[in-house]
Amino acid sequence: MKAVWYQAVGPAAQVLHHGDRPDPVPQPGEVRVRLHASGVNPSDVKSRDGLRGPMTLPFQIPHSDGAGVIDAVGDGVAPDRVGTRVYVWNAAWRRSDGTAAQYVCLPAQQAVPLPDDVDFATGACLGIPAMTAAWAVFADGDVAGQTVLVTGGAGSVGEIAIQLARWAGATVIATVSGAAKAAVAHAAGAHHVINYRDQDVVEAVMAATSGNGVDRVVEVEFGGNLAATLPIIKVGGVIASYGSMADPTPQLPFYPLMFKNVTVRMLLVYLLPPAARALVIDRLAAAMAQGALRPRIALRVPLEDAVTAHQAVESGDLIGNVVIDIA
Repeated sequence: MKAVWYQAVGPAAQVLHHGDRPDPVPQPGEVRVRLHASGVNPSDVKSRDGLRGPMTLPFQIPHSDGAGVIDAVGDGVAPDRVGTRVYVWNAAWRRSDGTAAQYVCLPAQQAVPLPDDVDFATGACLGIPAMTAAWAVFADGDVAGQTVLVTGGAGSVGEIAIQLARWAGATVIATVSGAAKAAVAHAAGAHHVINYRDQDVVEAVMAATSGNGVDRVVEVEFGGNLAATLPIIKVGGVIASYGSMADPTPQLPFYPLMFKNVTVRMLLVYLLPPAARALVIDRLAAAMAQGALRPRIALRVPLEDAVTAHQAVESGDLIGNVVIDIA
Protein backbone atom coordinates (compact mmCIF):
# COMPACT_ATOMS: atom_id res chain seq x y z
CA MET A 1 0.00 0.00 0.00
CA LYS A 2 1.00 3.63 -0.40
CA ALA A 3 1.62 5.36 2.90
CA VAL A 4 3.36 8.23 4.65
CA TRP A 5 5.46 7.56 7.74
CA TYR A 6 8.31 8.80 9.90
CA GLN A 7 10.96 7.06 11.94
CA ALA A 8 12.31 10.11 13.77
CA VAL A 9 10.67 13.31 14.96
CA GLY A 10 11.48 16.62 13.33
CA PRO A 11 10.39 19.03 10.58
CA ALA A 12 7.87 17.58 8.14
CA ALA A 13 10.06 18.07 5.07
CA GLN A 14 12.90 16.18 6.73
CA VAL A 15 11.19 13.23 8.40
CA LEU A 16 8.03 12.39 6.44
CA HIS A 17 8.47 9.63 3.85
CA HIS A 18 6.04 8.62 1.12
CA GLY A 19 6.27 5.17 -0.41
CA ASP A 20 5.19 1.55 -0.17
CA ARG A 21 4.50 -0.44 2.96
CA PRO A 22 3.02 -3.94 3.35
CA ASP A 23 -0.76 -4.18 3.29
CA PRO A 24 -1.98 -4.74 6.86
CA VAL A 25 -4.02 -7.82 7.81
CA PRO A 26 -6.84 -7.48 10.35
CA GLN A 27 -6.28 -9.37 13.58
CA PRO A 28 -9.10 -10.84 15.72
CA GLY A 29 -11.55 -8.13 16.66
CA GLU A 30 -10.26 -5.76 13.99
CA VAL A 31 -11.51 -4.34 10.71
CA ARG A 32 -9.43 -3.18 7.79
CA VAL A 33 -10.50 0.11 6.23
CA ARG A 34 -9.62 1.13 2.68
CA LEU A 35 -9.09 4.80 3.43
CA HIS A 36 -10.18 7.61 1.13
CA ALA A 37 -9.40 10.56 3.39
CA SER A 38 -7.13 11.32 6.33
CA GLY A 39 -7.59 14.25 8.71
CA VAL A 40 -4.52 16.22 9.79
CA ASN A 41 -4.88 17.74 13.26
CA PRO A 42 -2.57 19.96 15.33
CA SER A 43 -1.83 17.04 17.66
CA ASP A 44 -0.61 15.01 14.67
CA VAL A 45 1.93 17.61 13.63
CA LYS A 46 3.04 18.24 17.21
CA SER A 47 3.71 14.53 17.67
CA ARG A 48 5.67 14.40 14.42
CA ASP A 49 7.68 17.47 15.40
CA GLY A 50 8.58 15.99 18.78
CA LEU A 51 6.58 18.49 20.83
CA ARG A 52 4.71 15.62 22.52
CA GLY A 53 7.93 13.86 23.49
CA PRO A 54 10.24 11.33 21.81
CA MET A 55 8.97 8.48 19.70
CA THR A 56 8.07 5.33 21.61
CA LEU A 57 7.53 3.20 18.49
CA PRO A 58 10.02 2.28 15.74
CA PHE A 59 7.97 3.98 13.03
CA GLN A 60 4.77 5.95 12.78
CA ILE A 61 2.15 6.29 10.09
CA PRO A 62 0.57 9.53 11.37
CA HIS A 63 -2.98 10.79 11.84
CA SER A 64 -5.74 9.48 14.07
CA ASP A 65 -8.73 10.50 11.93
CA GLY A 66 -9.86 9.18 8.57
CA ALA A 67 -12.72 7.76 6.53
CA GLY A 68 -13.18 4.98 4.01
CA VAL A 69 -14.78 1.57 3.46
CA ILE A 70 -14.29 -1.63 5.45
CA ASP A 71 -12.85 -4.20 3.03
CA ALA A 72 -11.86 -7.04 5.40
CA VAL A 73 -12.54 -8.17 8.97
CA GLY A 74 -10.71 -10.30 11.51
CA ASP A 75 -12.07 -13.22 13.49
CA GLY A 76 -14.91 -12.29 15.77
CA VAL A 77 -16.16 -9.41 13.62
CA ALA A 78 -19.42 -9.76 11.70
CA PRO A 79 -18.65 -10.40 8.01
CA ASP A 80 -21.51 -8.11 6.97
CA ARG A 81 -19.42 -5.13 8.06
CA VAL A 82 -17.46 -5.51 4.82
CA GLY A 83 -18.56 -2.76 2.44
CA THR A 84 -19.62 -0.37 5.23
CA ARG A 85 -18.64 3.28 4.88
CA VAL A 86 -17.00 4.41 8.12
CA TYR A 87 -15.00 7.09 9.86
CA VAL A 88 -12.28 6.09 12.30
CA TRP A 89 -10.87 7.55 15.51
CA ASN A 90 -7.68 7.06 17.55
CA ALA A 91 -5.99 5.21 14.69
CA ALA A 92 -2.53 6.54 15.60
CA TRP A 93 -3.06 6.85 19.36
CA ARG A 94 -0.33 4.71 20.92
CA ARG A 95 -0.23 2.67 17.69
CA SER A 96 2.11 2.71 14.69
CA ASP A 97 -0.65 2.57 12.09
CA GLY A 98 -2.46 5.84 11.48
CA THR A 99 -4.60 6.97 8.57
CA ALA A 100 -1.94 8.47 6.26
CA ALA A 101 -2.13 5.29 4.18
CA GLN A 102 -4.36 3.41 1.81
CA TYR A 103 -5.31 0.90 4.51
CA VAL A 104 -5.53 0.80 8.28
CA CYS A 105 -6.46 -2.03 10.63
CA LEU A 106 -7.89 -1.14 14.00
CA PRO A 107 -10.38 -2.41 16.62
CA ALA A 108 -13.85 -2.78 15.12
CA GLN A 109 -15.43 -0.28 17.54
CA GLN A 110 -13.11 2.43 16.23
CA ALA A 111 -14.78 2.32 12.82
CA VAL A 112 -18.12 4.16 13.00
CA PRO A 113 -20.76 4.02 10.24
CA LEU A 114 -20.66 7.08 7.99
CA PRO A 115 -23.97 8.11 6.38
CA ASP A 116 -24.14 7.78 2.61
CA ASP A 117 -24.76 11.52 2.20
CA VAL A 118 -21.59 12.47 4.12
CA ASP A 119 -18.45 12.49 2.01
CA PHE A 120 -15.18 10.93 3.12
CA ALA A 121 -13.42 14.28 3.54
CA THR A 122 -16.07 15.34 6.04
CA GLY A 123 -15.82 11.95 7.71
CA ALA A 124 -12.10 12.56 8.24
CA CYS A 125 -13.01 15.56 10.43
CA LEU A 126 -15.27 13.63 12.81
CA GLY A 127 -12.61 12.22 15.12
CA ILE A 128 -10.51 14.67 17.10
CA PRO A 129 -12.24 17.99 16.28
CA ALA A 130 -15.88 16.86 16.24
CA MET A 131 -15.64 14.45 19.17
CA THR A 132 -13.79 17.06 21.24
CA ALA A 133 -16.49 19.60 20.45
CA ALA A 134 -19.31 17.19 21.23
CA TRP A 135 -17.87 16.16 24.59
CA ALA A 136 -17.10 19.79 25.49
CA VAL A 137 -20.73 20.70 24.80
CA PHE A 138 -22.58 17.62 26.09
CA ALA A 139 -20.38 16.08 28.82
CA ASP A 140 -22.70 17.33 31.56
CA GLY A 141 -26.03 16.78 29.82
CA ASP A 142 -28.28 18.69 27.49
CA VAL A 143 -27.66 22.39 26.95
CA ALA A 144 -31.12 23.42 25.72
CA GLY A 145 -32.00 26.77 27.26
CA GLN A 146 -28.45 27.40 28.45
CA THR A 147 -26.01 30.06 27.32
CA VAL A 148 -22.77 28.58 25.98
CA LEU A 149 -19.63 30.61 25.34
CA VAL A 150 -17.27 29.11 22.75
CA THR A 151 -13.81 30.67 22.78
CA GLY A 152 -11.87 30.41 19.54
CA GLY A 153 -15.13 30.11 17.67
CA ALA A 154 -13.50 29.88 14.22
CA GLY A 155 -11.20 27.00 15.14
CA SER A 156 -11.88 23.46 13.98
CA VAL A 157 -13.24 22.48 17.40
CA GLY A 158 -14.83 25.82 18.13
CA GLU A 159 -16.82 26.03 14.91
CA ILE A 160 -18.27 22.55 15.43
CA ALA A 161 -19.02 23.36 19.08
CA ILE A 162 -21.03 26.36 17.92
CA GLN A 163 -22.96 24.22 15.46
CA LEU A 164 -23.71 21.54 18.05
CA ALA A 165 -24.68 23.92 20.84
CA ARG A 166 -26.98 25.89 18.51
CA TRP A 167 -28.51 22.65 17.21
CA ALA A 168 -29.11 21.50 20.80
CA GLY A 169 -31.05 24.63 21.72
CA ALA A 170 -28.47 26.79 23.47
CA THR A 171 -27.85 30.49 23.06
CA VAL A 172 -24.31 30.64 21.71
CA ILE A 173 -21.70 33.36 22.18
CA ALA A 174 -18.35 33.04 20.44
CA THR A 175 -15.06 34.89 20.73
CA VAL A 176 -12.77 35.36 17.73
CA SER A 177 -9.72 37.41 16.76
CA GLY A 178 -10.78 39.12 13.54
CA ALA A 179 -13.45 39.89 10.97
CA ALA A 180 -12.91 36.79 8.81
CA LYS A 181 -13.18 34.54 11.85
CA ALA A 182 -16.24 36.45 13.03
CA ALA A 183 -17.93 35.61 9.73
CA VAL A 184 -17.14 31.92 10.28
CA ALA A 185 -18.59 31.96 13.79
CA HIS A 186 -21.74 33.75 12.62
CA ALA A 187 -22.19 31.25 9.79
CA ALA A 188 -21.80 28.38 12.25
CA GLY A 189 -24.77 29.71 14.19
CA ALA A 190 -23.41 31.90 16.98
CA HIS A 191 -26.04 34.36 18.23
CA HIS A 192 -23.36 36.81 19.40
CA VAL A 193 -19.75 37.09 18.21
CA ILE A 194 -17.13 39.06 20.13
CA ASN A 195 -13.82 40.15 18.63
CA TYR A 196 -11.57 40.00 21.67
CA ARG A 197 -8.93 42.16 19.97
CA ASP A 198 -11.14 45.25 19.96
CA GLN A 199 -13.85 44.46 22.52
CA ASP A 200 -13.79 43.85 26.25
CA VAL A 201 -14.94 40.22 26.50
CA VAL A 202 -16.41 40.52 29.99
CA GLU A 203 -18.39 43.65 29.12
CA ALA A 204 -19.58 42.20 25.82
CA VAL A 205 -20.68 38.88 27.33
CA MET A 206 -22.52 40.53 30.19
CA ALA A 207 -24.23 42.89 27.76
CA ALA A 208 -25.28 39.98 25.52
CA THR A 209 -26.69 38.08 28.51
CA SER A 210 -28.41 41.01 30.23
CA GLY A 211 -25.92 40.68 33.06
CA ASN A 212 -26.61 36.99 33.70
CA GLY A 213 -23.40 35.46 32.36
CA VAL A 214 -22.97 32.03 30.79
CA ASP A 215 -23.73 28.48 31.90
CA ARG A 216 -20.92 26.79 30.04
CA VAL A 217 -17.61 27.73 28.45
CA VAL A 218 -16.10 25.59 25.69
CA GLU A 219 -12.56 26.73 26.26
CA VAL A 220 -9.59 26.62 23.89
CA GLU A 221 -7.29 28.61 26.21
CA PHE A 222 -8.00 27.87 29.86
CA GLY A 223 -5.12 29.73 31.49
CA GLY A 224 -5.00 32.69 29.16
CA ASN A 225 -8.74 33.33 29.44
CA LEU A 226 -9.33 32.50 33.10
CA ALA A 227 -9.37 36.12 34.28
CA ALA A 228 -12.19 36.87 31.85
CA THR A 229 -14.00 33.57 32.43
CA LEU A 230 -14.37 33.94 36.17
CA PRO A 231 -16.62 37.04 36.21
CA ILE A 232 -18.90 35.75 33.43
CA ILE A 233 -19.46 32.15 34.53
CA LYS A 234 -22.73 31.58 36.38
CA VAL A 235 -23.06 29.90 39.74
CA GLY A 236 -22.98 26.16 38.99
CA GLY A 237 -21.41 26.74 35.58
CA VAL A 238 -18.94 24.53 33.75
CA ILE A 239 -15.63 25.36 32.09
CA ALA A 240 -14.91 22.56 29.60
CA SER A 241 -11.35 23.09 28.41
CA TYR A 242 -9.32 21.31 25.75
CA GLY A 243 -6.31 23.65 25.64
CA SER A 244 -4.11 26.08 27.56
CA MET A 245 -1.18 26.81 25.27
CA ALA A 246 -0.68 30.46 26.21
CA ASP A 247 -0.54 29.63 29.92
CA PRO A 248 0.09 25.90 30.38
CA THR A 249 0.59 26.22 34.16
CA PRO A 250 -2.10 28.68 35.23
CA GLN A 251 -2.58 29.73 38.84
CA LEU A 252 -6.03 28.51 39.83
CA PRO A 253 -8.25 30.99 41.73
CA PHE A 254 -9.65 28.23 43.89
CA TYR A 255 -11.97 30.14 46.20
CA PRO A 256 -13.58 32.38 43.56
CA LEU A 257 -14.32 29.22 41.56
CA MET A 258 -15.49 27.33 44.64
CA PHE A 259 -17.85 30.07 45.78
CA LYS A 260 -19.49 29.91 42.37
CA ASN A 261 -19.62 26.09 42.56
CA VAL A 262 -17.90 25.97 39.15
CA THR A 263 -16.93 22.67 37.55
CA VAL A 264 -13.61 22.72 35.70
CA ARG A 265 -13.55 19.87 33.20
CA MET A 266 -10.36 18.98 31.32
CA LEU A 267 -10.82 17.16 28.02
CA LEU A 268 -8.53 14.79 26.15
CA VAL A 269 -10.53 13.16 23.40
CA TYR A 270 -8.15 10.21 23.05
CA LEU A 271 -9.03 9.04 26.55
CA LEU A 272 -12.82 9.20 26.49
CA PRO A 273 -14.28 6.21 28.36
CA PRO A 274 -16.68 3.95 26.43
CA ALA A 275 -19.88 5.60 27.69
CA ALA A 276 -18.62 9.08 26.79
CA ARG A 277 -17.45 7.87 23.38
CA ALA A 278 -20.86 6.34 22.71
CA LEU A 279 -22.56 9.58 23.71
CA VAL A 280 -20.54 11.76 21.37
CA ILE A 281 -20.92 9.29 18.50
CA ASP A 282 -24.70 9.35 19.00
CA ARG A 283 -24.82 13.15 19.19
CA LEU A 284 -22.71 13.54 16.07
CA ALA A 285 -24.89 11.06 14.18
CA ALA A 286 -28.05 12.91 15.20
CA ALA A 287 -26.61 16.28 14.22
CA MET A 288 -25.45 14.93 10.85
CA ALA A 289 -28.88 13.41 10.21
CA GLN A 290 -30.44 16.84 10.68
CA GLY A 291 -27.85 18.66 8.59
CA ALA A 292 -26.53 20.59 11.60
CA LEU A 293 -22.92 19.39 11.49
CA ARG A 294 -20.77 20.92 8.75
CA PRO A 295 -17.02 20.72 9.37
CA ARG A 296 -15.15 23.35 7.38
CA ILE A 297 -12.36 22.06 5.14
CA ALA A 298 -9.72 24.65 4.34
CA LEU A 299 -7.26 22.52 2.37
CA ARG A 300 -7.23 19.16 0.58
CA VAL A 301 -4.06 17.62 -0.82
CA PRO A 302 -3.10 14.15 -2.12
CA LEU A 303 -1.21 11.67 0.04
CA GLU A 304 2.12 12.40 -1.63
CA ASP A 305 1.79 16.03 -0.48
CA ALA A 306 1.53 15.18 3.21
CA VAL A 307 4.41 17.56 3.94
CA THR A 308 2.33 20.43 2.57
CA ALA A 309 -0.59 19.38 4.77
CA HIS A 310 1.56 19.30 7.91
CA GLN A 311 3.13 22.66 7.13
CA ALA A 312 -0.30 24.19 6.53
CA VAL A 313 -1.54 23.03 9.93
CA GLU A 314 1.62 24.30 11.61
CA SER A 315 1.28 27.72 9.99
CA GLY A 316 -1.98 28.46 11.79
CA ASP A 317 -3.07 30.54 8.81
CA LEU A 318 -5.98 28.37 7.69
CA ILE A 319 -9.55 28.57 8.97
CA GLY A 320 -10.80 25.00 8.88
CA ASN A 321 -9.58 21.44 8.69
CA VAL A 322 -6.82 19.99 6.52
CA VAL A 323 -7.63 16.73 4.77
CA ILE A 324 -5.47 14.39 2.71
CA ASP A 325 -7.22 12.62 -0.18
CA ILE A 326 -6.07 9.03 -0.66
CA ALA A 327 -6.33 7.51 -4.12
